[in-house]
Amino acid sequence: MAAVAPEHFKLLSGEESLSLYQSGTRIAKHYFCKLCGIYTFHRPRTNPNIYRVNVGCLEGVDALGLEVGLNDGASLPAVSV
Repeated sequence: MAAVAPEHFKLLSGEESLSLYQSGTRIAKHYFCKLCGIYTFHRPRTNPNIYRVNVGCLEGVDALGLEVGLNDGASLPAVSV
């Protein structure tokens, strides 16, 4: 996933193939492809002013050629709803 400011995000096609998922506070918006189920992008609850984009969904990007970072989920703060 890559963080993108709203002014740099533009969905070029496929909007009709997306399904929105929300839970709990309904602040976060998670979008999945209705056809294949891939997780395409989302607006996070912790910062709904950005998009987090699955770079594997970007045309012209070789996601397997990118350097992979490590996210330490165990160190993230717990959230209760």
